[in-house]
Amino acid sequence: MEELLNINWAIILPIIVIQLIVMVVALVDLIRIEATNGPKWMWALLILFFSLLGPILYFVLGRRNN
Repeated sequence: MEELLNINWAIILPIIVIQLIVMVVALVDLIRIEATNGPKWMWALLILFFSLLGPILYFVLGRRNN
């Protein structure tokens, strides 16, 4: 428990906030977009369970350019 008190939260907290923002933006985009490269449920799981890498992969590979 004492290790949590020694963590420099000034460095960790912005990373967590950015991660959450990117995740929410990716999920909102996934809901609004009509077609993706692959099933939507797969992208939703990837975004949710692979915290920062999942949304980045979705924006790079998952969005279908019409």
